[in-house]
Amino acid sequence: MSAPPGQHIADQNCRLFVLFRVLFNSRFYYPVLAVLFLDLGLTATQYTLLNFVWALVIVLAEVPSGVLADRIGRRPLVLAAALCMVAEMLVLAAAPQNGGLLLFLFCLLNRVLSGLAEAMASGADESLAFDALADEGREREWPQVLAQLMQWRAVGMVVAMLVGSAVYDPSLLNALAASAGLAFALDQATTLRFPIYLNLLTALGVLIVCLRMQEPARRSGGAIPTTRQAVESMLDAGRWIARNPLALFVIIGGLLIDSVLRVFMTFGSAYYRMIDLPEASFGIIGATMAGIGIVVAPMARRLVTAGSMLRTYGALAALALLGLVGVALGIPHWGVLFALPLSAAMAAVGFAVSHYLNAAVDSRHRATVLSFKGLAFNLGYGFVSLLFALALRAYRDTGSAGDGVAGALTLLPVWLVFTALIMALIFWRHRAHLLQRN
Repeated sequence: MSAPPGQHIADQNCRLFVLFRVLFNSRFYYPVLAVLFLDLGLTATQYTLLNFVWALVIVLAEVPSGVLADRIGRRPLVLAAALCMVAEMLVLAAAPQNGGLLLFLFCLLNRVLSGLAEAMASGADESLAFDALADEGREREWPQVLAQLMQWRAVGMVVAMLVGSAVYDPSLLNALAASAGLAFALDQATTLRFPIYLNLLTALGVLIVCLRMQEPARRSGGAIPTTRQAVESMLDAGRWIARNPLALFVIIGGLLIDSVLRVFMTFGSAYYRMIDLPEASFGIIGATMAGIGIVVAPMARRLVTAGSMLRTYGALAALALLGLVGVALGIPHWGVLFALPLSAAMAAVGFAVSHYLNAAVDSRHRATVLSFKGLAFNLGYGFVSLLFALALRAYRDTGSAGDGVAGALTLLPVWLVFTALIMALIFWRHRAHLLQRN
């Protein structure tokens, strides 16, 4: 499908890229993800195993999907991701409640499709938009696109978290029905699928968006690569990253900050409980954290365009350290305020990494390099999660579960400072390049 008269392909692709990311990431079942699978009839062990499978699929498919995107075109991969998203939601909607082995197999297929969708979209969607800008000599507009994405994704996440948690609650829906004079009653077995149905609609929206995207003329697809060609492409991209100190700094620096922040976000509800916040407030806190991107977006744009790469990463590390130190103090009630700089830093890190990495890499390997970045971030998160789990176990052996969380949280700022010092030693000889204004 060609762009409308008077509209450049770059404008259309960038607008559709923002819409794709918002619809793809704003999932209505996120605020109730764990309880949704448990209420369907899975055990906690089965749910944990499914999460492991999901992460494993992403790790295994991340870089190969990037190679495919660079060889056959980005649009086919983005379209395949959309089809996988539709399929994963259809499978989950049809999963039999309390269906034993059959339920587990349905959920397993859902997690595999979800992991494939994440892997295939990673890098390909971003490359499709950036290359369209590059073809028209408009690369400097990319921070503006990222700012729009951050703001609209924040809006989408707020809506998804509030609506998703609301439609899952039968008591709330029954109260609303009674106030509207409607004589029917819903139970949990019915409402637990409402977030899934809403997400199926957004998945269809993602598919429509992908069908309207266009491959830039000089990026028209080629033949599917052989195994040898795919491996060579991966090695070429890996060698380029290893030989480019700026790209290495962008990826490693980003993952070191991102990994500790994601670990905190994973255990956020345990922290809120530790500082004596009522569970009823968790949804509001989550929506607030998601919505902070609306405020952060213009600040992140100014940060990456007005100063050096080193200044940007230093500011983000300092912001993350401020939040982590505050969280480690465990201040009752008011400690929730320290979660705000952590959410802001996490959003801004993604912004900075996308800006610097897209500016550095050539179009031929863009999707593969971005996939390497995604793989590195996931591995970094997994490693820090393992360290955090070991710390939890060590502290729990000497106290309660709450003491374990409190003790483990004190190690996150220490880890961030330690890794920042290691980074400084490794990249000290490249400081002149890192201090150059972009």
